[in-house]
Amino acid sequence: MTEILDPQREIVDPHHHLWSGDARGTYAVADLHADTGSGHRVVQTVFIETRTHYRTEGPEHLRPAGETEWVARIARDATAARDATAAGPDIAGIVSFADLTVGPLLEELLDAHQAAGDGRFRGIRRPLARANHPPWSKHLPKPAPEGLAGQPEFRTGVTALGKRGLVYETWLYHYQLEEFIALARAVPDTVMVLDHFGTPVGVAQYTELRAEVYQQTMALLRQAAECPNVMAKLGGLAQPDNGFGWHERNEPVTAEEIVAAQGDYYLQAIDYFGPSRCMFESNFPVDKVSVGYAELYNAFKLMTANFSEADKNALFSGTARRVYGLAG
Repeated sequence: MTEILDPQREIVDPHHHLWSGDARGTYAVADLHADTGSGHRVVQTVFIETRTHYRTEGPEHLRPAGETEWVARIARDATAARDATAAGPDIAGIVSFADLTVGPLLEELLDAHQAAGDGRFRGIRRPLARANHPPWSKHLPKPAPEGLAGQPEFRTGVTALGKRGLVYETWLYHYQLEEFIALARAVPDTVMVLDHFGTPVGVAQYTELRAEVYQQTMALLRQAAECPNVMAKLGGLAQPDNGFGWHERNEPVTAEEIVAAQGDYYLQAIDYFGPSRCMFESNFPVDKVSVGYAELYNAFKLMTANFSEADKNALFSGTARRVYGLAG
């Protein structure tokens, strides 16, 4: 069993998924609690959209609200169980999906998410990911339309989120970061969350280009950090797309190995954005194919061992609470 470092440190995990009833199998709240209960003090989490459990009837543009209803129900039940047994963190925030190009219909969907969210709805993730390499999973969502981030209708939708105090969140690949930066500059009044460092790719045509991809990614992250409305989620580097190959190992990766292979990514991003705009994420169960929850958060703690208490608190819980408006 992994020895947990700094076990009393409060953690808000701002990025996990849940799903069931499709080709991905099942990752239910019990699975989440098994992972978050591996020793670290995880007190709250934020669910991030996976395009599951949509409504099967009613207006097409309102169907994504079904996922929010599903997660809110799970969160209520889990909270009741936690109150009875003191087990498992609170799913305190929900980030859902919306087509941001639908004009006035968007307002109806946001109202539906808000009504369904039981006070937990915090924003929209509309991924911009459009692969120019063969993605590792056949279960990835449909690629975003080419040039989506530059479409006037899309930018109007992102602006609408900011007017409601909602977050716009996205996932993309490192070679799309310029599109994201242009969007952030064009819509400065909406808080934007960039997932997974912009997913620096290390497979296919990028297999032998790790150093070049790192330099390119960091240069673009530095530009993104110049946009004060951009927040950075630090994690999601253990996906097979990242090219570290840990999903093919027979023995589990250690926290020390994570730090040795990826520590520069984290420390450089923190240097650019500052702890007040960064938050450590698990990206479970996606990264679970490569790393254990206990080892991953031990690695985060090793990376920041010499940081001040204020900076640690920001990275592990404070930034996530502020960005997603979670009660402490």
